[in-house]
Amino acid sequence: MLLTSGCARFNDAQSQPFTTAPELKPQPSSTPPPPPPLPPTPFPKACPAPGVMQGCLESTSGLIMGPDSKTALVAERTTGVVKEISVSAEPKVKTVIPVDPSGDGGLMDIVLSPTYQQDRLMYAYVSTPTDNRVIRVADGDIPKDILTGIPKGATGNTGALMFTSPTTLVVLTGDAGNPALAADPKSLAGKVLRIEQPTTVGQAPPTTALSGVGSGGGLCTDPVDGSLYVADRTPTADRLQRITKTSDVSTVWTWPDKPGVAGCAAMDGTVLVNLINTKMTVAVRLAPNTGAVTGEPDVVRKDTHAHAWALRMSPDGNVWGATVNKTAGDAEKLDDVVFPLFPQGGGFPRNNDDKT
Repeated sequence: MLLTSGCARFNDAQSQPFTTAPELKPQPSSTPPPPPPLPPTPFPKACPAPGVMQGCLESTSGLIMGPDSKTALVAERTTGVVKEISVSAEPKVKTVIPVDPSGDGGLMDIVLSPTYQQDRLMYAYVSTPTDNRVIRVADGDIPKDILTGIPKGATGNTGALMFTSPTTLVVLTGDAGNPALAADPKSLAGKVLRIEQPTTVGQAPPTTALSGVGSGGGLCTDPVDGSLYVADRTPTADRLQRITKTSDVSTVWTWPDKPGVAGCAAMDGTVLVNLINTKMTVAVRLAPNTGAVTGEPDVVRKDTHAHAWALRMSPDGNVWGATVNKTAGDAEKLDDVVFPLFPQGGGFPRNNDDKT
């Protein structure tokens, strides 16, 4: 049965793991294979969470899929721990980053350097007691600051990181609970920022690609035309916006009922968006030539694994999610896991029979 997100509103105005460098814009195959087989009872048996890559996690944030599509790095927002996980091995702690998890802050996202195979660098978006900031983490070294002074609030701290080119790091910052900061060109809050050649010494000031952002949800890029999609939550509505390669900005879709947009993944004329509050993932379908939305978003996941935040494609064309149940009101009932969005394979539903 096809479900639709009935409260959505369309704005039609312009409409050994990790040994190879991550792909910036993987081209999805027309028919991706099913995800790698998941054990009926996970390995190790100490964590009884069947049908997922890994369970027994604290509330998650960033997710990076490994080059073999069978491994991943997952960040835990409240603990600052980054874990190496696999479909067939015990999880390992890769690093622990000191963070302040108060409110909705903490370790909010992670991304690997485009030249990770050579430099072994990871970037993270974190909260400290005084601000939110972007840091760089090298294997065996202490974190080093890249961009500091991003305003921190009791809420509105969540954000995201993404490399859109080998030299450009994009940062989605929340408004720290103050929409006025998002509109203030002098503030780093509530923005989509571009950092060129991120470095720990003599970093050039970031440039602003988008202002007026609410609480940060997710970033994802179109694998065909390179457009950047931005999901955020404002006091009046949740949104999905698009920034083209020529820096044109348009609103793709709005949700006045505020279902809690979070991570996104773009592929094959579709943007998948996680909705935290309603325990859904929806597919926003786009016309191939114009980019216009072709109809109301389709619900492609409802309730399964509950509150999911991160959404990432693996190199084999499958989509994986990670949950935040322990901080979304279901701590006593539900585990936090990394799971395949479409265990039947196919990348994403391509016909009505695949939709739930």
